[in-house]
Amino acid sequence: MEALRFLLVFALAMAAFAALGSIPAHGEDPQIASRRAAERTDFTNDEIREGFFKIAFGAELQLGKPAGRVRKFNEPVRIFVESASGPDRRGGLAKVVADIRARINHLDIAVTNDRRDANFVVRLVSERKVKATIRALYGNDKAKKIQKALNPECLSGIGKDERFHIRRAEVILPIDAGDFTFYDCAYEEMLQALGVINDDASVPWTMFNDDVQMGFFDVYDQYLLNILYDPRIKAGMTRDEVDAVLPEILSSARTWVQDINPPQRAESGDRPVSRN
Repeated sequence: MEALRFLLVFALAMAAFAALGSIPAHGEDPQIASRRAAERTDFTNDEIREGFFKIAFGAELQLGKPAGRVRKFNEPVRIFVESASGPDRRGGLAKVVADIRARINHLDIAVTNDRRDANFVVRLVSERKVKATIRALYGNDKAKKIQKALNPECLSGIGKDERFHIRRAEVILPIDAGDFTFYDCAYEEMLQALGVINDDASVPWTMFNDDVQMGFFDVYDQYLLNILYDPRIKAGMTRDEVDAVLPEILSSARTWVQDINPPQRAESGDRPVSRN
C-alpha cells in the first residue's frame, strides 16, 4: 500500500456557547441565521489571496515536515458515514455535503453507502466518545499529542501521497453537542479535509479561525475552496507557482461565487491582485 503521511487538522468548536432555544420547524438555526445576516461578502483580491496562502499552505497541527505545497483531491470524493446511537445527524450531514457540492466548482463530491468506494470517512459519535475515537484512529502517542495541542471537540485528518494528492480523509463530529455546534464543526472539518487545513487568527473573515464560528458555508471561504479546486491549481504546486496563475483564477472564482449566491452575499467588483 502506498505510504501516506498524515496531516492532522481540527476545528475547535465554541469553547462556550449560549444554550440553544427551540428551532423553527422549517427554519434555520437562529445562531446560524444571525451570522448569515451579518456576514461580510465584499472582499478585495488581496484579501482573498492573503487568506488562500495562509489557509491552504499551512497546517494547524502537522506531525511531520511542513509541506509548503498545495494539497487536494484529484479524484471524485466519496464519503462514507458511520453513525453511533444518539441524535441522527446523517440527514444534516447529507445537506452539508450537498451544499458543499453546489458551491465548489470542479469538485465531484457525494455520499456513498458502500465503504469500499469511499476515500473519505465521517464518524458521527457522542461528545464523550470523541477522545476514544481519536485514540482508535491514530494510536495513543499521536492521540496524546492531539489532545495536548488542541483538545478538540471535532477533528479532521488527511492522508496524502508523495505528489500531495489527498488519498483519504476522515472527520470526527459530535452528534449531541447541539445544532449550531454540529453544523459549525461539520462545515469546517469537511472543508478542511478537502485541503484548506490551516487555522489562522489573522484572517478574520474565514471559518478557519478559532475565534470565528459560522455554521454555514460563507462567501469568503467559497472563494478559497473555488481557488483550490480550479483545474489550474495542481496538487504539489508551490506558492510562487500558484501566485503566477492566481489573477485569472480569481476572476473565474468571482464569477462562479457571484452567480451561485444572492447579490447581497457576493458583491461584484474589479479588484486587482497585488504582488508582494
